[in-house]
Amino acid sequence: MTDAASTTPRKQLPLHWKMLVGFLVGLALGLVVHYAVGADVAWVKAITTYVTQPAATIFLRLIFMLVIPLLFSALVIGVSEMGDVRAFGRVGWRTLVYTVVMSALAVVLGLVLVNLFKPGAGVDEAQALKLLSDNAERARGIVSDAGAQPKGLDMLLSIVPDNIVAAASSNSTILSVMFFALMLGIGLVLARNEATETLKRGIQGLFDVSMTLIGLVIRLAPYAVAALMFNMTVVFGWDLLGKLASYVGVVVLALALHLFVTYSIALKLIGGWSPLKFFRGAQEAMLLAFSTASSNATLPTSLRIADELGLPKRISRFVLTVGATANQNGTALFEGVTVIFLAQFFGVDLSLTQQVTVMFVCILGGIGTAGVPSGSLPVVALICAMVGVKPEGIGLILGVNHFLDMCRTTLNVTGDLAIAAMVSKGETDAPDAETAPSAA
Repeated sequence: MTDAASTTPRKQLPLHWKMLVGFLVGLALGLVVHYAVGADVAWVKAITTYVTQPAATIFLRLIFMLVIPLLFSALVIGVSEMGDVRAFGRVGWRTLVYTVVMSALAVVLGLVLVNLFKPGAGVDEAQALKLLSDNAERARGIVSDAGAQPKGLDMLLSIVPDNIVAAASSNSTILSVMFFALMLGIGLVLARNEATETLKRGIQGLFDVSMTLIGLVIRLAPYAVAALMFNMTVVFGWDLLGKLASYVGVVVLALALHLFVTYSIALKLIGGWSPLKFFRGAQEAMLLAFSTASSNATLPTSLRIADELGLPKRISRFVLTVGATANQNGTALFEGVTVIFLAQFFGVDLSLTQQVTVMFVCILGGIGTAGVPSGSLPVVALICAMVGVKPEGIGLILGVNHFLDMCRTTLNVTGDLAIAAMVSKGETDAPDAETAPSAA
């Protein structure tokens, strides 16, 4: 019995709690140094220059190393499973259209609110410029292409790549890579044969490998969070906490408005559903999504809820299974708000063209974001680099990321059910014909 007890593995602290510990440690140490010593003391500069900043940069470079294969494979697989046109016909395409439209509305809502309330504005400009200029040589490898964004019509034309290999080598042309992945996914839907199924399995293998490696890299996040928060807090002090609270408030407000207002209108106008009846029926899935912060873990409950709501099984199983990875409204909204928040924090004035670029990437990222812990982190870092915002800023939000993940997962899961309800209008299964819900 003693031997058995001694070999029982100790319960590991969940990753999000480790991130929170790293966040608090970095925050506390940074505040102590900021108010007791100051950021300009020689030994403090030595620590940030030779210890914390290199640690943060290594973490970010590992993320960037994997972001292209991860996003490419996730988007291809997500789109290829979005609509088997020969099996589902109009159902697949309606699912795709509703997903893209609702994701676009989510991102637009988030961008409007973050520009209206400006949660990242008001930081001392000299301090922000100092932090941006610190260790510029190390950051240059991450943001070297960020200032060369095309404008206007050139931006639209640049989305279609003439050389996909060249596009993949530059963070500033990630939209071209995502466009190619989108087209490849559609091609896999239209050309169903043995050869394309083999190609799809190969891309699925790339996705699995990328997810595994990202999972390993994310294990370093608690240490990177501590380093990043120390660097930020040493410079900004208590101002950092106020801005962070404002940021969380804007994200939660945007998620709530999209969930209860935008989806209510869409359910009524498109699906013929009573929003009150729908949300009452979906509350169990919403609570489970909030508690687990996982769309995949909530999927079995969502499928059961769809049956209880009277949705045709052939519709609900298709939409909910695909939506667990491809319909990430909450994630797309979160990414857009986070990028603009960091731009405001660092005093980077983004043009309308750049914000439109952010919107496009977030919409596609909502389809292509991997279902791993902090799966949206690579997308946020990548978009930051695209528009000239220091990617190290993502360390600001990692400490509160798990709570926001719970909130956006609730929107993601409820959005899947809502889209299934909208797609189901006019569709029936023979066994469900008599139980289809009325537009009460």
